[in-house]
Amino acid sequence: MFIQLNSQTIEKLEKNLGERLGYFKLFFDTEGCGCNGVIVIQIISEPHPTDIEVQKEPFTFFVDRQQESLFDEQMRLEADENYPSFRLRSDSSLLGSNIRVKDIR
Repeated sequence: MFIQLNSQTIEKLEKNLGERLGYFKLFFDTEGCGCNGVIVIQIISEPHPTDIEVQKEPFTFFVDRQQESLFDEQMRLEADENYPSFRLRSDSSLLGSNIRVKDIR
């Protein structure tokens, strides 16, 4: 899996990460949403045993191995210029818009 990041996205992710050590995790959250779920970018202090590393540079990204099939092999994460949210796209679809970062470190 590869997640392409542009410079604006890298800058926003760096701000969310701050000075503390952490990793990013693409997570399909179904808790309390009353729907099929929404994609969230979690900031985690360490991966769970079921998480797999999908990318190392410029940030380390993880995905739960049971959720890996919900994502495409090649994706683009794009920061929204005017809001604290992101879009996740691939060549074949828009996987999520209005994706938020949730710091759970």
